[in-house]
Amino acid sequence: MPDNIFILGLDEANLRLLRRLPGAEDYRFHALLDVEELRIGFADYVGSLERAEQRLESFDGSIDAITGYWDFPVTSLAPVLCERYGLPHSSLESIVKCEHKYWSRLEQSHVIDEYPGFGLLDPHGEAALPPGLSYPVWIKPIKSASSKLAFKVDNEHELGEALARIREEISDIGGPFEAVLERVTLPPHLAEAGAQVCIVEEAVSGAQVTVEGYRYHHEPHVYGVVDSIHYPDSSSFLRYQYPSTLPPHLIERVSELSKRIVKRMGLRSTTFDIEFFVDTETEQVWVLEVNPRLSQSHAALFEHVDGVANHHCMVSLALGKDPRMPHRQGRYATAAKYFLRHFADGIVRRVPTAEEIELVQHRIPGTTVDVVTEQGARLSEQYARDSYSYELANIHIGADSQEELADKYERCVQALPFEIDE
Repeated sequence: MPDNIFILGLDEANLRLLRRLPGAEDYRFHALLDVEELRIGFADYVGSLERAEQRLESFDGSIDAITGYWDFPVTSLAPVLCERYGLPHSSLESIVKCEHKYWSRLEQSHVIDEYPGFGLLDPHGEAALPPGLSYPVWIKPIKSASSKLAFKVDNEHELGEALARIREEISDIGGPFEAVLERVTLPPHLAEAGAQVCIVEEAVSGAQVTVEGYRYHHEPHVYGVVDSIHYPDSSSFLRYQYPSTLPPHLIERVSELSKRIVKRMGLRSTTFDIEFFVDTETEQVWVLEVNPRLSQSHAALFEHVDGVANHHCMVSLALGKDPRMPHRQGRYATAAKYFLRHFADGIVRRVPTAEEIELVQHRIPGTTVDVVTEQGARLSEQYARDSYSYELANIHIGADSQEELADKYERCVQALPFEIDE
């Protein structure tokens, strides 16, 4: 009999990837809650948990795995559901230690020194930096995603402006996260602070990379390091690229730091991705954040280069199996996910048609285009945005060289007509 695998927030793009996994003919993938029900800022954690439990109870068949690739609340729903059905999972406490940005820093400080200075700040209190920190700093809620409500501030005035924005929207995220914190035992001062507070961190910079891996039983394994490259003079991503262009000894260093962190957090039976800044001149390294899940944004990169999407690790672990991820067995030597962005608010008057997208994908092999906005949309109201820009399309490209990668991207941009009224 095939294994019944329930995916929290299963969508069409990821379903296509899952159906291409090794052994997929023996799997049956089932959507558990819609993506719209699980978006951070919109999700009701308790309500989502109850709906998921009801749907699982009404399923006529075996429940062999429950997993997901999205951020909160999926990461916090999966362990609770898995525990109920006796399925492999990491503990909810280990997940929260990663996702609570301040608690995560405290845990990191026990096993590594490579993190920026940090402190806790109540957005409803005095607009002043925590002791020991000086401008410039980043301020963000202790639970966030996709850089939502994350602001770099250079002075007291900018801090005040950032806090005003955060106060308006922090309950969208902090409210649902509070329901998760009630299920774990927090250090007393964090329990007192609650979920609607901010972390302030020293602003660091360098080449940004993400270490992806998993922990099956005891030893964590790293299966890839991905570069995250920004638009010039911007904190918004231009592309993710794999394999990383970091020197091998620095790849080894961030990989070893990741393994130490994963052990400290207590993550097991799960994938992880850990983001770093690396100053390639001084070789100084800083951990940015720890995510107790894979990055579904990297899936096509691994499929192009290694021959299998990283979803293979997620599914294998959810079934209690060792993933044994293949390496460099794909069609291309390098791959990237490009983010086509607009840097001012506006109304979308035209997006590429399905026929135009199909023509681009046909003419430029190894290319997949996903438009993430729609005609008539106001960019500032869309879900896929950071604090400084708005996504129009995601363009996945496989290539045999860096030069070919850049050339394919430029050809795609020129062939994808968007019209936006500022």
